[in-house]
Amino acid sequence: MKAYVMDAQGNHSLQERPKPNLINEDDIIVKIESTSICGTDLQILRGTVPTFKSDTVLGHEGVGIVEECGSHIKKFKPGDRVVISCTTSCGSCSMCQKSQFGQCINGGWMLGNEIDGCHAEYVRVPYGDNSLFHAPENIANESLVLLSDIFPTGYEVGVLDGKLKPADTLAIIGCGPVGLAALMTAQFFSPSKIYAIDNNPHRLNAAKKLGATHTINNSENTAVDQILDITDGVGVDVVIEAIGIPAGWDMSQQLVCPGGNIAVLGVHGKSATINLEDMWKRNFTMTAGLVHTYSVPTLIKQIQAGHLHPEKLCTHHFPMGEFDKAYDTFINAEENDALKVLVSR
Repeated sequence: MKAYVMDAQGNHSLQERPKPNLINEDDIIVKIESTSICGTDLQILRGTVPTFKSDTVLGHEGVGIVEECGSHIKKFKPGDRVVISCTTSCGSCSMCQKSQFGQCINGGWMLGNEIDGCHAEYVRVPYGDNSLFHAPENIANESLVLLSDIFPTGYEVGVLDGKLKPADTLAIIGCGPVGLAALMTAQFFSPSKIYAIDNNPHRLNAAKKLGATHTINNSENTAVDQILDITDGVGVDVVIEAIGIPAGWDMSQQLVCPGGNIAVLGVHGKSATINLEDMWKRNFTMTAGLVHTYSVPTLIKQIQAGHLHPEKLCTHHFPMGEFDKAYDTFINAEENDALKVLVSR
């Protein structure tokens, strides 16, 4: 089968690999119909993910058809259409029992990291009963594949953990795919204002089309001053930090109002400072963490009701044989005006 692999020297390429087989009785083999490239895949290419096992097939986002099931599988059968969760969960450990599926002791972020992932024609999914979701036939692949990771991440880690309420004011720092997913799902709660902040005009234009009430280009570092001016110095109720750099965290602390919430969903690879000399008196709450993907059934219902359109983030499509072109497009996302890049059969 075709598979996109990174070796120990950091080289990544399309290779021929054997089709995966069932190893454990709770495994499921899925035939991939569509997969997409995530920002964390690029972090692996840069060598900043220490858990990555070399010579592993990349990718943790996918939708496909169940090909084969282990003997312990009860919820799925061959022929079922499924969304693959980016989080592999055993369902029985102490973390899973607390619904902390992203922290599963026996799983977690395995696909495309510790074991072969979704950037291939087939993938083996461990703990299949707990790591897949049934996919309705009336929803297109380009919507479903984005439910593997970025939409649950934006919704759970951003909107829900940020405790967004109706009529709240919201600032989203970073309008990449996950920031835009947070923007789209935030509208379930009817915030009164959504400030979208980025340096990229294309992404800001996308944010405007997707529902932002204000778009602010921060290329000259004026976003904080602009929002504080609009809010009479108060700031916003909820800040979703979706950029993953210290500057985004610094902005979050300046923008959150007293009693407000900061939800960090950006993947930070460097230390960032909590300015307690100022923040101690703000009565703010800060959350951060991994996605659990428990919200996928809710997001499917919102798509079916016409309230959510993940496919609007899909800007580029490639066939399975062109993973190199797909990765090059996403690596150079700014010059290609790329948001989500899909690879399909």
